[in-house]
Amino acid sequence: MSSSARVTIEPLPSQLRWLASPRAWRAGDRSLELSAGPATDLFIDPAGGAPHLSAPALVGEVDGDFLFSARVRPELASTFDAAVLLVYRGETSWAKLCLERSPQEEPTVVSVVTRGVSDDCNSFPVASGEVGLRIARLGDCFAFHASSDDGFWRLIRYFTLEGEGAVEIGFLAQSPTGEGCRARFEEIVYEKRRLGDLRNGE
Repeated sequence: MSSSARVTIEPLPSQLRWLASPRAWRAGDRSLELSAGPATDLFIDPAGGAPHLSAPALVGEVDGDFLFSARVRPELASTFDAAVLLVYRGETSWAKLCLERSPQEEPTVVSVVTRGVSDDCNSFPVASGEVGLRIARLGDCFAFHASSDDGFWRLIRYFTLEGEGAVEIGFLAQSPTGEGCRARFEEIVYEKRRLGDLRNGE
């Protein structure tokens, strides 16, 4: 399928646009398969250097409070390969919730919040190689949660994002050190409601 046209993925409420083109992609019933090419990333190193803005990402505008989740199954061949849920307000204002291959060669839940430059935080390894990821918006704040095999939504990050642009959410795949990464997003859910309890994930 072409990566130049707008994309509709149920149940997201608006058409999605590409921030960077993928190597390949395919949308299904509440699912998406997204392939990143080699040396692709979305990261602005706090130590300096040019921003990395090459990772294929598909995002669409949302408003108000919401819950957005998917179960992710990436093929993690190289360090920092990842499947990502993304909240985006512009090239220097965005946040990633990832299942990423760590330098210890473990699938790991990782979060990155970028306000001009990026920070980077590893949370916990996932032995099964798949995990539920979720973004929640609560007014001007956002929360990241992850759910492994026990079904409990663990709080990963709670933060704000400034920016003039609209809030967009979506999907990203990356392969900063490798030859490419294929990520599958399944059981995609979008609910226009406010999260009831930040700490227990309900």
